[in-house]
Amino acid sequence: MAYDLKALARRAQEKQKENKKFFRQLKKKPPKRLDYIMQGLHQEAFEQIDCLACANCCKIAGPLFTANDIRRISKYLKMKQQQFIEAYLYVDEDQDYVLQQLPCAFLGADNYCSIYSVRPKACAEYPHTDRKKFHQIASLTMKNIAICPAAELVVGQLKEKIGR
Repeated sequence: MAYDLKALARRAQEKQKENKKFFRQLKKKPPKRLDYIMQGLHQEAFEQIDCLACANCCKIAGPLFTANDIRRISKYLKMKQQQFIEAYLYVDEDQDYVLQQLPCAFLGADNYCSIYSVRPKACAEYPHTDRKKFHQIASLTMKNIAICPAAELVVGQLKEKIGR
């Protein structure tokens, strides 16, 4: 299944005001058991969405690399940490390690990740729709709706479910 990623980004842009309002309300007064609701919606979405048919996150939105990520991945690649950093990362304006280039160097033509078993924590948790205290990551979720079909689906279902 292929995803129309241009249409995804366009829909996110069209619904930006609506989504900002929704997340403001959600932040002010999150429903009871929001984390439980989000876990269910996340699971349902990923029963429908095939990440390997998309991989948009790996193509246009690089993750942050923690010290643990760097240690784990460099060991897996049999590289010294500094070699790994020099080959793949740079420090951005927020002083975070991020990829030097996109798409991700570890993304194959088949959309498989060559370091999947040791991928960065940010990749493993993406699109963060099952994260605890979901209402606190509104700005991140707004960005992810434009990138990830699963994030768009989860947020749309959440709006329907809680009626805001």
